[in-house]
Amino acid sequence: MGAREYLEYYTYEDYQNWEGDWELIDGSPYAMSPKPMIKHQRVSGRIFSQLDTHSCKKCMVAMEIDYKVSNDTVVSPDVLFACGDDLGEKYLKKTPEIVFEILSPSTQRKDRNEKYHLYESEGIKYYVIVDSQTKIAEIYILKNTKYELALKISENRYLFEMNECSVAFNFGEIWV
Repeated sequence: MGAREYLEYYTYEDYQNWEGDWELIDGSPYAMSPKPMIKHQRVSGRIFSQLDTHSCKKCMVAMEIDYKVSNDTVVSPDVLFACGDDLGEKYLKKTPEIVFEILSPSTQRKDRNEKYHLYESEGIKYYVIVDSQTKIAEIYILKNTKYELALKISENRYLFEMNECSVAFNFGEIWV
């Protein structure tokens, strides 16, 4: 028997009753602690602000909102950008166009592995991994169901192009 057979399996119903900040990926819980550091929060806020300024009327920007992928997977990206109608009330129920995850020592492995593959399999067009220590962002774009590293960027602008709209994003403005 494999080790996975002995792990407990949780669903969205279980998740709703937990105290504290958690994510649920394929039925496995991940504690979201400790809370992000000040630098992480400031970078996250600047990403949100810039996306919010450039979003169109059919799009929304959210910070740490629940994105319910399935009955056993609920994640809370640092910042996401979603377009369309009926995005949800209690949680995001539509696949976002862009997800930003800001690396921290406690989440780096999950952001680069479990979340990378989750976002790729869910068809999220852009996955941006932000390293606030090195001031470098990695932009992954979905091509033929697989992510490709489009660019490592620090100071320049990048044009995120979606079906509904596009966003010219200045990475030089997010660093603290």
